[in-house]
Amino acid sequence: MKNEEKLEAVRHSLSHIMSMAVQELYPRVGLGVGPAIENGFYQDYDLPETISPEILPRLEKRMKELIKENITFDQHDVDFNEAYEFYKHDPYKTEFIDDLKTAGEKKVSFYKSGRFDNLCAGPHVISTKEIDPDAFKLTKLAGAYWRGDEKNKMLQRIYGVAFANKKELDAYLKMQEEAEKRDHRKIGAEQELFTFSPDVGSGLVIWLPKGNIIKEELEKWAKETEEKLGYERVTTPIITKENLFYISEHLPHYKESMYSPMDIDGEKYYIKPMNCPFHHTIFKHRTRSYRELPLRLAEYGWCHRYEDSGSLFGLMRVRGMQMNDAHIYCAKDQAVKEFVDVIKLHEYYYQQLGIKDYYMELALRNPENKKYHGDDEMWKEAEALMKEAMDISKVPYIVQNDGAAFYGPKIDFQIKSITGRVFTASTNQIDLFMPKKFDLKYADKDGKEKFAVCIHRAPLGTHERFIGFLIEHFAGAWPVWLSPVQVKIISVGENHIEFSSKLAEELKAKGIRADADIGGETVGNKIRKAGGEKIPYVVVIGDKEVSGEKFAVRVRGVKELRLMEKEELIGEVKDKIEKRLAE
Repeated sequence: MKNEEKLEAVRHSLSHIMSMAVQELYPRVGLGVGPAIENGFYQDYDLPETISPEILPRLEKRMKELIKENITFDQHDVDFNEAYEFYKHDPYKTEFIDDLKTAGEKKVSFYKSGRFDNLCAGPHVISTKEIDPDAFKLTKLAGAYWRGDEKNKMLQRIYGVAFANKKELDAYLKMQEEAEKRDHRKIGAEQELFTFSPDVGSGLVIWLPKGNIIKEELEKWAKETEEKLGYERVTTPIITKENLFYISEHLPHYKESMYSPMDIDGEKYYIKPMNCPFHHTIFKHRTRSYRELPLRLAEYGWCHRYEDSGSLFGLMRVRGMQMNDAHIYCAKDQAVKEFVDVIKLHEYYYQQLGIKDYYMELALRNPENKKYHGDDEMWKEAEALMKEAMDISKVPYIVQNDGAAFYGPKIDFQIKSITGRVFTASTNQIDLFMPKKFDLKYADKDGKEKFAVCIHRAPLGTHERFIGFLIEHFAGAWPVWLSPVQVKIISVGENHIEFSSKLAEELKAKGIRADADIGGETVGNKIRKAGGEKIPYVVVIGDKEVSGEKFAVRVRGVKELRLMEKEELIGEVKDKIEKRLAE
C-alpha cells in the first residue's frame, strides 16, 4: 500500500475508533458521515446533549487505549434486511442504506472492529497495530447539518488530525499555531484594515483607511505595470440588462452565483459577477483590424457574486470584489506568446512580493460531463494552446481532468503561504468559445474576417483575497511600500511635540506616510505600541534629537538602534518605496 493510501486508511480507521469511544459514553448515538480528509478525519454525531471541547482529551485518552488493544478491522457483507434491522434506531445510517438500495447494490458493506460494527466501504488498516497512538490529536468541535442541508438537523462534528508519526504531527500543530497568529481576520482587526457590518451585509467588505492604502498601492502598481505592457484601461457599468448574460450563457449556467435581478422600466437588470461580457462589448463596438491586435483591455471592475453564507470567510470568500482583470484579444498565432507573457507577469508580481512557492493547475474538460459547451475541436485546440504556453513558461503545473469553465479550459495559479495553506490567487484562460458567441471578429491582412482569441487574466486576483493572503504572508509586517504607516515619530515629552509634528509633516511632503505619536503616554508604551503595529521605522524624539543632526531609529527586525541623519532616513525609506522591495 502506498504511503498516501496507508495514511488515508489510518485516518478513516481513527474515525471508527473515535466512534467506539463516543458510543461508550452515548450508546444510542446517531452516526452521520465520517470520512478521512486532508490531514485528518471527522465524524458527525447526533447526541442527546451538546458536548464541549473539554470532552476531547477524554476521548483521545480512550482512543489511545483502544489502539493499544490491537483491534482488527474485518470487512463483511450483509443483506439489506439485516442492515435495516441493525440500524433501526439510527435514521442516518438507514438513509445511507436506502441510497445503496436505490443505486442497485446487492449487499451492504460493514467493517467490524472489536465490538463496533459499522456500515462502511473502507479503506481501513488491518489492525490498530498500524496506527501510532502518539500521531493523532482531536482538534475541534463544529456544527454540521445532516447532508449539508440547512433544512435538516444540526449534528455535532468532531475533527481530528493524524499523521504517520509524532514528528509529523508536531510539525503540523506548530504550523497551525503559526497560522493562527497570522490569521488575516485577527491581524486585519488589530491593524484596522477592514471590517464587515450586519447593516451592510454579509461578505461585503468595508475597507478602513489603513487597509485602503494597501489596496490602492497594489492597484497603482498593477496599473503602472500594465501601462508599460501596452494595456489600455476601461470602465464598465456595474449592472446590465439580462440579455448580455444570455449571450454569454452565464444565464442560466451561472445563475446560482448571481444576485437576483432588479426590475428597471419593466426590464430585468443584473449586478455583474464578471467583467468579460462588458469587455467583449467594447471590442465589438466597431470594426477591428489585425493591426490593432493584440488589444489588451484592463479594468479594476467591481463584481458581485452570491456565495452561500456558510462559505463566507473573511477576505478569502466574499460577495463583493474588485478584480485585477483584463482581456486580451489577439490572433490565434499570437495567443501562445500572449499567454506566456501573462504567466510571466504572475511570476513578476510573486517574485517582487517574495512569494516563492507557487504552481499552476490546468483544469481540462471531462467529456462525460454535460456542463461543457462547444465542440471537441474547439476544446482540443484551446487545451493545446494553453499547454504549449505553460510548457514554454517553465512554471510547474499539474493537470486536473475536470473543473474547466463551461466554455473552455482554465489555469489557476496556486500560491502557498508560509503556514502551508494553498490559495487560488487567479484564474486565466485562452478562450475560443466567447468570441464566437459575441461575434468578435477582425479583418486580417487580406480583408477576411476572422474570430479573435480572447485571453482572460487576473494576476493579482481580487483585492480581497490577495490582500487576505498577503496579511498572512507578511504576518502584518508590511513591506515599507505597502505599510499604511511607514515611519512613526514618537515624542518623549511636551517639549518635543512641535518638533515631532513638523518632522512628520516634512516626511509627508516627501511622499512618506509618517505619523506623529504626541500623546501623553509613556515613551515605553508608545514604543511597544508601534512595535505591535509592526511599523517599519520608529523615530524617538528627545532633547538630543531636537538639538542634534542625527536620530536614533528603530528599524523593524533590527535589534540595535541606528543613528541616521534625516536625509539618510528619507533616502532609505523612499528607495524602498520606489523599488517596491519585499522587505
